[in-house]
Amino acid sequence: MSAETSYLPTERSRVRRRPQRAAYDEASVHAVLDAGVLAHVAYVIDGQPFVTPTAYWREGRQLYWHGAAASRMLAAVDGAPVCVTVSFLDGLVVGRSGFHHSVNYRSVMAFGRARLIRDLDAKRAAMEAFIERIYPGRAETLRPTTEAELMQIALAEMTIEEAAAKVRADGVAEPVSDVGWPVWAGVIPLETRLGAPQPAADSPFSPPRVTLAAEPACVFDL
Repeated sequence: MSAETSYLPTERSRVRRRPQRAAYDEASVHAVLDAGVLAHVAYVIDGQPFVTPTAYWREGRQLYWHGAAASRMLAAVDGAPVCVTVSFLDGLVVGRSGFHHSVNYRSVMAFGRARLIRDLDAKRAAMEAFIERIYPGRAETLRPTTEAELMQIALAEMTIEEAAAKVRADGVAEPVSDVGWPVWAGVIPLETRLGAPQPAADSPFSPPRVTLAAEPACVFDL
C-alpha cells in the first residue's frame, strides 16, 4: 500500500471490527466520498461533542463544506480537528433468524484539521466547483455571485490526513443449519434515485444535467 495513493491507517483510523471490509486506498475512499452529497461533521465545543449534517464536495485530498457565516459549527471547526463521515445504506439483508439480519452499506470516516477560507476569490472558485460537481457546465451560465453574497457564506476546507472506507456488499451469512427454516431469506436492495424535476412557475428552460457517482449522468427529458 503506497503512501502516495493510500491513507495509511493509525490507531485512530484503523478499522477493528470486521477489518476485512476495510480499505484505505484513495480509490476506495474517494469512490464513496464522490458518491455522496451529504456528510456529517463531528467536532467539539467546550467539551461537548456535536455532529452536524452538511453538503460537501471533494477535490483531491481536500474536503469542503459551507454554511451561513453565522454558523456555530463553521466557527468552531476553524483550526480544529474534525471527523467527517459519509455513509450509504445499500440493502436490507434478511436472514432466517433475527441474529443474521444485517445491512449492506458503504461508508467513509475521514480525519483532519479544518480551516475557514476567507479570501473571496478562493471562496468563489470553491463554490463554483461545488455547482460543477453536481451540475456540469452550469456554473458559467449562472448570474455571478456578488461579494455581498460571498460574505454571507462560511467555507471550510479540510485536508484528509487519514481515512478508512468500510463496505458490506454481501448476501445472507448464516449457518447451514438455518437453510431449511421455512421463511424467506435474501437481500432487498435500496437505491437513491433522481425524481422528476419540479420547475419554478416562471422557468421555461430545460433542467440541468445532473452527475453524481451514485447516479448515471442524467439529462431530464420532459
